Amino acid sequence: MPSPEVEEFAQQLIEYVRDRTIRSCDAVLKPQAQHVKAQAWRKAARHGDLNEIAQVLIPDIVDYTIFYLLHAIDNEFNISFTASNGKLVNLQEDGLGELAGWYIGGEDGWLEMYSKERVADYRSDGDGE
Repeated sequence: MPSPEVEEFAQQLIEYVRDRTIRSCDAVLKPQAQHVKAQAWRKAARHGDLNEIAQVLIPDIVDYTIFYLLHAIDNEFNISFTASNGKLVNLQEDGLGELAGWYIGGEDGWLEMYSKERVADYRSDGDGE
């Protein structure tokens, strides 16, 4: 059985990462949502092709999840990381509370710089089409 502290981490992980991701994705589905992600999801769904829908949804949902994990590290979790050079860094302190922003930060963000899989580009024409 996990310790109470591990259970506390699990509870916070679910609340701050999983539940926030689900709420964000649910918000994208609202008919009144007009941002580019909502438009892209609607466009993919218009054709009713599960593969086309999945091609759009899978990276978006993964990105939401990673964003909220990093946001939780920025604001809630005091987590350290041991780099390949052996240096131990406190992600909350050394990340300057900006890990989530650096992840999603457009062309200069980690997502664009490091991902080898598809990344949604909603900046191309501004209307999601």
